[in-house]
Amino acid sequence: MGCAVVAIFFARFWRRSRDRLFLWFSLAFSVLAASYTLLGTIAVATEWRVWVFVVRLVAFCLIAYGIIEKNRR
Repeated sequence: MGCAVVAIFFARFWRRSRDRLFLWFSLAFSVLAASYTLLGTIAVATEWRVWVFVVRLVAFCLIAYGIIEKNRR
């Protein structure tokens, strides 16, 4: 639930400032919230849990991309 709240705050900051870094952070925390929701609600076998961590990797890549994009300007 914390990731979803943080995603909403970053989306609100993005709407105010139109800074794309906030947009990327909002998307990343939305993906993390979905990851934690899937991990908590779906009873998967141990070998299938790796896909949840791939989703988290995507979220962290979104954060890294946002930071790189911000610094390139």
